[in-house]
Amino acid sequence: MGRGMDIIFIEALNIETTIGVYAWERQIRQHVILDLELGADARKVYETGELRYGVDYMAVSTRLREFVGGQSCELVETLAERIAELLRTEFSIGWLRLRVSKPGAVPGARAVGVLIERGVRG
Repeated sequence: MGRGMDIIFIEALNIETTIGVYAWERQIRQHVILDLELGADARKVYETGELRYGVDYMAVSTRLREFVGGQSCELVETLAERIAELLRTEFSIGWLRLRVSKPGAVPGARAVGVLIERGVRG
């Protein structure tokens, strides 16, 4: 019987970046909120108690703050795709679900954004 997949999550990671299609948005920094679910096989972490065998969410968060903070995207969709590629490449994440929210972008709405899923969920 298969064991399934473990999911490491990072919720409401708030990062300031340059994002938006309007000229005035290109001149300011705005907040985006990231919610991530990262598929992992954490059996060896459980067995050994050693983080080196798992997904280090502090390292992921630190890298995302650096990466997203340095981006300049017009669309949240573009930013989401770039983040997914970074996570899959630099952290060897086989499956992920990522929600990128842009608070206050639309009057009357708490946030707008995109939810993407990449890879194969094991």
